Amino acid sequence: MASAAKKAAKTSILVEFIMDEFEYMNIEPVPRRYWNDTSGLEFVTQLCVQDDERAGTVLTTASKYYALSATSALLKYVELRQNTRFTANSLRIRYGQGDETMMIDPETARNLELVGNMTSKKSSHSLFGILNHTYTPMGARLLRINILAPIINEVSLDARLDVVEEFIQSEERFNEVKDALKGLTKQDFDKLVASLATSDTAEASSSKVASTRVTQMLTLRSVMKNLPLLAKAIRGSRSYMLPCLEQMLSDERIGHIEELISASLNEDAINPKGGGLAAATTRVYAVKANFNHLLDIARETYKENISDIFSLNQELSHEFDLPLSLQYQETGFIFQLKKTDLEGELPRGFIDVTVKKGKYMFSSLELKKRNARLKEALEETLLLSDKIIQDVVSDVIEDIHVLYKASEAVAMVDMLWSFAHAAILRNYEFTGTLAIKAGRHPILEGVQAAGTLVSNDVYCCEASSFQIVQGPNMSGKSTYLRQVGLLTVMALCGSFVPVEYGSFRRHDALLTRLSNDDDMEKSLSTFANEMSSSAMILGMATPNSLILIDEVGRGTSPVEGVGIAHALAESLIKAKSYVFFATHFSELATTLSRQPTVVNLHLSVQKTRPTGSSFGMRFHYKIIDGAPEDSEHYGLDLARLADLPDDVLTEAKRVSERLTELEERKNEESKTTKVAIRRKALLRVKLTSSRLRSFLATIPALTSLGPALSAVATLSGNL
Repeated sequence: MASAAKKAAKTSILVEFIMDEFEYMNIEPVPRRYWNDTSGLEFVTQLCVQDDERAGTVLTTASKYYALSATSALLKYVELRQNTRFTANSLRIRYGQGDETMMIDPETARNLELVGNMTSKKSSHSLFGILNHTYTPMGARLLRINILAPIINEVSLDARLDVVEEFIQSEERFNEVKDALKGLTKQDFDKLVASLATSDTAEASSSKVASTRVTQMLTLRSVMKNLPLLAKAIRGSRSYMLPCLEQMLSDERIGHIEELISASLNEDAINPKGGGLAAATTRVYAVKANFNHLLDIARETYKENISDIFSLNQELSHEFDLPLSLQYQETGFIFQLKKTDLEGELPRGFIDVTVKKGKYMFSSLELKKRNARLKEALEETLLLSDKIIQDVVSDVIEDIHVLYKASEAVAMVDMLWSFAHAAILRNYEFTGTLAIKAGRHPILEGVQAAGTLVSNDVYCCEASSFQIVQGPNMSGKSTYLRQVGLLTVMALCGSFVPVEYGSFRRHDALLTRLSNDDDMEKSLSTFANEMSSSAMILGMATPNSLILIDEVGRGTSPVEGVGIAHALAESLIKAKSYVFFATHFSELATTLSRQPTVVNLHLSVQKTRPTGSSFGMRFHYKIIDGAPEDSEHYGLDLARLADLPDDVLTEAKRVSERLTELEERKNEESKTTKVAIRRKALLRVKLTSSRLRSFLATIPALTSLGPALSAVATLSGNL
């Protein structure tokens, strides 16, 4: 046990801060072996109560390494220190997203390719890839966070959209922000400030640590000089957010920090990139002269040692009549000579000879001695410089919170500028309805040739919240579902979306079941994986959720698949979520017809006469109202692509047509089918009359028709 009164000899920075802030708090360590994600998942599985949310909790937390490790450590502590064990299935464990954000589970993020391409990790064909035009690592991280957890706060979304719109409309401001961000390219302000804050002065005796600290201070000065440029670029904005960000970048304490750094560092000392003699010399002369006389003497010694080594190179070149040159490495200088400049062998006295890229590289005893003296002078210079740098860091840390805020401001401006750079059209708003006109798949738009991508409309409200999407394979059902999810995520990030018009709802969760893969790590077959994902969706679905389901029930027999798909659909209809349900089960259009919120859609496919390489089908990739024609055997046409033998295709067609004929005969004789058709027609009358009545209520002169329409709606509802 560690306490404030008795600190351990070596404690972490976090523990020290906690002990300083909470003077009388006891801190008890938990051994590292108990921080185990596998044990954490076992605890969650064993202890979670058997309720509707259990499946969703287990599935969504399975990939949360840090959360599971912390859970394991907590429960092990309770077990070992407090001698307490919990009964199986006795704890209510829930997984939830942060406040004011939309929850996206890991499987959804993978299937929608939000931050990475499923085929190739190096590919930029993902939502993150098409939106990421950021200049700074902080901006890229913020973009990734917003894609995986989009915000749903209306005020914040409107503020972001105003900034993006201003960047697009004002070319001058767009270019000024771009130029300012270029000066911060690849500068990780967050990590830089964190590394300065966690510097351990006990390590000052290490020349490597001293060299790193000098480099960090040069980088910080470079950032400090660019922050005023970015603040100037966004000054005078008419949007609400940019003036707030400008204040964070223009804090007078930032100017004070820049003055502290400039007072001790040379103006012409730039941040060294990579290694080499130039980078080492920059670090040596980073601190201004006359700050420390010992430092000035060490620099002269360093300079003389460099001069001695170059003199040695000239002497040996003249002595052996060879065009020797020097190359600087971490261990010091070495000689190098092109193979074409040497006839015969190297003269005696040269050692450690190697050949690399057509050059001899070697050294000598005298060069090694001078390298040793150079290294001593370099280390002494860096250590003396580090003492001065540490004093500056101590002063900077007093106002370090200002630097963190400035880093947040840079990241936000960088991300919003990236949205503006990637923006296409900007006509959308946030309402209680999901309505998209001429929406395009954002990832495919960057892959396919211009003008070849087919746009589609989407309309989903409380009266049509469950939408069945049907169509043959390759018609575009999965693409349509993914397009809806990706456009919603883009909108909730604060980015403009590729639509002519869009009205989006602020969903609390995006839940999907899109893949038909098994899971070998969890020992789940394709069907078991389907059911696991479906259970998670049912446990977490709310009236404000957006749910995308593609081909559920295909992993088992057709009869069982239809039953499972129907039952799952009815549960989601009761939950009143916004659902897009792609399926090949045409029976669902009939079995779910009594539900007033169900809408049937299908992807347009045209039958053509097979000619040459054509197989008799033309895909339009266009969404159309209504269910497709059941008599069309699209699967048989697609089977021709696999070059199946003609006799196999002929027999398959014969059996399919016979089964279809028997099914149609049964449907004609079925009273249930007739009642379903009648109910569907009456429900359409009811919805139409309700909408018309709402419209007439806005026109006083026509209010007399209201009672008649109410009677029609009531009658159709009773029937």
